[in-house]
Amino acid sequence: MTVTATIEAMPDPATRAAEFVERKGAGHPDTLCDAMAEAVSRALSQAYLARFGRILHHNVDKVLLAAGSAAPRFGGGHVTAPIRIVLAGRATAHAGGEAIDVESIAVEAARACLAARLRHLDVARDVRFDVRIRPGSAELRALFARAPSVPLANDSSAGAGFAPLSPLEDLVLRCERMLTAPGTRPHPACGEDVKVAGIRYREDAALVVACPAIDALMPDADAYAGYRLRVLDALRRTADATPGVVIGRIDLNAADDPTTGEVYLTVSGSSAEAGDDGEAGRGNRACGLIAPGRPMTMEATAGKNPCSHTGKLYALLAQEFAEEAVREIPGVAAAECLIASRIGAPIDQPALFHLRVAPAPGATLPALAPALRERARAACARLPGLWRRIVAGEARLF
Repeated sequence: MTVTATIEAMPDPATRAAEFVERKGAGHPDTLCDAMAEAVSRALSQAYLARFGRILHHNVDKVLLAAGSAAPRFGGGHVTAPIRIVLAGRATAHAGGEAIDVESIAVEAARACLAARLRHLDVARDVRFDVRIRPGSAELRALFARAPSVPLANDSSAGAGFAPLSPLEDLVLRCERMLTAPGTRPHPACGEDVKVAGIRYREDAALVVACPAIDALMPDADAYAGYRLRVLDALRRTADATPGVVIGRIDLNAADDPTTGEVYLTVSGSSAEAGDDGEAGRGNRACGLIAPGRPMTMEATAGKNPCSHTGKLYALLAQEFAEEAVREIPGVAAAECLIASRIGAPIDQPALFHLRVAPAPGATLPALAPALRERARAACARLPGLWRRIVAGEARLF
């Protein structure tokens, strides 16, 4: 196996004059679709392993959420029309003379995923599933099946990653996690459909945050006003504790209009109940963020099979490689990584492994190149076993 990384110098991203970054939280409709797609893939993988000792061909990264209707109100409203989930993709339903109940596995996994992410959603009552998962094409099934010890790439695709996070990127992640984690949620009424956007031009930085309130835990307008103050205070404290960035303005639920009573109330904690649809692949990248000024691809990491789909594997590896390079190679101030595949080639032999590196003061690219290339070879050698971490739920994909 020969993996030759191409390397070029780049300016330190820390010198950028402007940036925009956002994170869609655990209950955002797009994040829900990613989470369901990955839950279905993991459930299928575990079922295949249990019955056949190996993961069979599948790609279930096409999940669509069509929002329902709801009537939220202070003191508690209700969902008036159900959320509809379309689970689509390809999966092996027959092998070795046995049938696999793909539909039941998919619905059970998606239902459990939603219940775990939206604590105030009655999944049994307010969600309907439409399963459109069918067998894959004969060509891709054959390509998957004929893999030797190293799986063959089932697509020509790419993954991208970068490190380190900028202070603003770090803050956006911190804020979303603080608002949605049970142990740090600043108010019991905080819903899970959080969205945090960071905007910076030179030294002028701001946050725009959406954080819905659970209507059953919000008795009246005065309570909502207190809720806003608590959430804003928590955001301010998180911003003040994040080094390297000074946040001037924080907008919370900017569409609120208390004079007309229009405030961000939800029954379930997510706009999926009425306000917003969702789709797998439209949310956070493998770095956990949506950062248009950084290298990124349009590949959906969630739901793709974890053995041979390079759109998933290379996105994960590129992000982890960039983080490892910055953390473990002295002299690497920042790194960007792009890995591309050629369909039918062994996954540990990418068609392209391209690095852009910002050397730290006193370091030079020629001096760093041997260590970077050796780590690239070692990283590619990990690819055939990467599926184990993915199926175990140990890899961050979105």
